[in-house]
Amino acid sequence: MNLATTVEEEVFRQDVRAFIREHMPADLAEQSRRQFHLAPAQALRWQKILHRQGWEVPAWPVEHGGTGWTAVQRYIFEEECALADAPFAMLAGVGIPMVGPVIYTFGNAKQKAEYLPRIRSGEDFWCQGFSEPGAGSDLASLRTRAVRDGDDYIINGQKIWTSMAQHANMIFCLVRTDPEAKTQQGISFLVFSLDRPGITIRPIISIDGAHSLNEVFFENVRVPASSLLGEEGKGWTYAKFLLGHERFSLAEVARSKRRLERLRAFALEVREGQRPLADDVAFRRRAADIEIDLLILEQLARRVAWEMDMGIENPGGASILKLRGTQTIKDVNELWMDALGHWGLAFEDMGDGTHGSPTVPELSQGRAEEFLYLQASTIYGGTSETQRNIVAKLIYAGQ
Repeated sequence: MNLATTVEEEVFRQDVRAFIREHMPADLAEQSRRQFHLAPAQALRWQKILHRQGWEVPAWPVEHGGTGWTAVQRYIFEEECALADAPFAMLAGVGIPMVGPVIYTFGNAKQKAEYLPRIRSGEDFWCQGFSEPGAGSDLASLRTRAVRDGDDYIINGQKIWTSMAQHANMIFCLVRTDPEAKTQQGISFLVFSLDRPGITIRPIISIDGAHSLNEVFFENVRVPASSLLGEEGKGWTYAKFLLGHERFSLAEVARSKRRLERLRAFALEVREGQRPLADDVAFRRRAADIEIDLLILEQLARRVAWEMDMGIENPGGASILKLRGTQTIKDVNELWMDALGHWGLAFEDMGDGTHGSPTVPELSQGRAEEFLYLQASTIYGGTSETQRNIVAKLIYAGQ
């Protein structure tokens, strides 16, 4: 594949940039800059703007509302959104980037007709029920049970680290439907609403003081058998497909580029004595190292996206992207905190959902909470250790 940017791609970039400049609400961009935990309603504002333009699901097939853009065009679009401080797509739920592709790939006609339009419009807000206590990185050891009872499944168990469940009305879950089968073969994939009796959602307050994570308990929860996506016992296959999409998104290459860009602007303003921080040799070296990593990751992201478009299975590429991308997220945020110095300690509740202090420079608003929360970036979506194991098995397979 040729990774060089073509004239057509550059024209496309300018068209996207012009659209964002015209349609991105200034107050939304400002909130996105200052708040790491942007309210879902705000993220949905941007999704609905994109929906009116027909750009809300650029990676989906055209027959399901996609744009027909190439992989490189989609990457350019995501990069321009990040550079304009558009809300992160997953803040509007995980319907578009995660469960949507599973539904249109493995779901039946009724499920596609029922769920896909509501995902695109933002009418449904989805959360993910995968991890459990004792079944995080070792997801195949999950114990939440779904027992068939006539035309229903009865679910009992617990999920944990369920992002945005307090805002969601829909959930997709991995459940064990055959406890006698081999570990990965007895798992099924269910999709259903969260308003059913027997479901309890409890908050988990993360290290930055925010509530985005939850525990979800299921006690004799009845869902119709039509909630089953695909075939019973094939949930692990669908989960691996989904995780490939998730790991691509969680690398956040374009957003890390934006974080580094803001950091360099901050370093020009902050002075140590008579010189700006940007003139410090140690700072410049660390920033340059991160920029080099991001240039490499950008090429890998384009390759992985192209392979996904071509139907080429490359779990190693997605795992490497997630492994190195999330480490780079941490690297740029650690440099941010070092650059902030004592300002990094200004971490108080501002009463409007933000964290910071009136005495902190504008560009540093929200950086402390971002640093604290994203320490988990190398854990969620499959730990770095898990990604290394995947890559190692692929390297040494057959040897």
